[in-house]
Parts: sequence; structure tokens; C-alpha cells
Amino acid sequence: MSADKTPEKLSLVLFSGSYDKLHYALAMASSAVAINRPATLFFTMSATRALRAGEGWHDLPAEDGRSGAEKDAEYRDRGIGGFDELLQACSTLGVRFIVCEMGLRAEGLTAADLCADLPLEVAGLVTLLNDASRDGSVIFI
Repeated sequence: MSADKTPEKLSLVLFSGSYDKLHYALAMASSAVAINRPATLFFTMSATRALRAGEGWHDLPAEDGRSGAEKDAEYRDRGIGGFDELLQACSTLGVRFIVCEMGLRAEGLTAADLCADLPLEVAGLVTLLNDASRDGSVIFI
């Protein structure tokens, strides 16, 4: 780690298909890059569904049993950034998006099913591990 004891890079492995967990991961990644800490989001398994074209995240279940769309509307009403807003912030600020090849296959998806307006890179675990920093943090969500 750097001299100030904070990770020099944040790598988030997004495994869960929970709206709440993915929303928070987007907030973490956008916050990291906003303070000049590089961040990578690695979407795998059910988390890949959040990147489906046509607002696929709307169907993600929230922790309280509602849909992602319902929870997102509540968050936006309370002044919390919505899912699309956080995705775009991550993209604009330079977060690296990696979508796991294995995760896509496991969910019956292909790269063609994903949002075309995001800088998505379809790759695997080796790419994630090569991208991670020795003095960074890897967090599994």
C-alpha cells in the first residue's frame, strides 16, 4: 500500500445480482476515481445482468424484495444517484469495466446483449488479476 495506508487501486469483483450491492459498488468505484484512485469493476455471474441493453438492471432484485427500478426511483427521490447516473459517472471518470466471459456464458448472455454505450471489455480472470495492483484492494461483492 501507499505511504498513507490507503489502497492505490480498487478492484471490485461484482458477483451478486442484487440491485443494492451493485448500486453500492458503482458508488464506491466512482468515488475512488473521483479522488484519483484507479478502479476496475469486474462483472461476473448474475451481476452481468446489470449490464444488459435496455436497462437490464431494472429487473434486478433489491434486498427488500422490490425490483431494482422501484428501489432506484426511491433513491433518486431521496437525492441519491440512480443506477444509470452512477454507471455513466463511472464511465466518464475512467473506471475500467471488465465483463467476465465465463459469467456471461453462465447467465446465457453474449457481448451483443450488453449496453453498447459503456466501455465494456469482455475478458476473464487472468485479465482481472493482471489489472489488479499489488498495493491495491480486491473486494468481492
